Amino acid sequence: MLTLASKLKRDEGVKTGRPPGGPSDSSHRVSIRDRLLIKGTCKASFPDENQLHHFQLAVSPDEGYYQSGTFHFEIDVPEAYNMVPPKVKCQTRIWHPNIAETGEICLSLLREHSIDGTGWAPTRTLKDVVWGLNSLFTDLLNFDDPLNIDAAEHHLRDKEDFRNKVQDYIKHYAR
Repeated sequence: MLTLASKLKRDEGVKTGRPPGGPSDSSHRVSIRDRLLIKGTCKASFPDENQLHHFQLAVSPDEGYYQSGTFHFEIDVPEAYNMVPPKVKCQTRIWHPNIAETGEICLSLLREHSIDGTGWAPTRTLKDVVWGLNSLFTDLLNFDDPLNIDAAEHHLRDKEDFRNKVQDYIKHYAR
């Protein structure tokens, strides 16, 4: 059976000339999850190099409804981090069931208190936040528990018209 781990190991062996499964330099070890995150879809920037607790994230999905846009998020890491989640707001106007047009975001890991246990925990990291924001455009796109009810209902009524409206928003706000 072909697994992602074995494929990555084999590909690494081809690149470095080392046989798969052979000794590896620890500086070249990268987790599978980290390799999956390095898709070029997310880019962080710091408007003020002296304020590392405040940064911006640009997400450019490479698949799905939102693949031709770039969406900007502002992330503020509070003093109480890692006990409380960072504050995140979408700066790009978007037609999305889990992001309000005013920028609020419905992403369970950003909730300080969660009944189902999927909210923020001190073991979560900023990498989890980046992964979550990126996944809002693919895996975590949720029409069943929307923040923007109009967008979710629009999708249920007419998927093609929903796609057209998303593309119209991208054309006007996410280029």
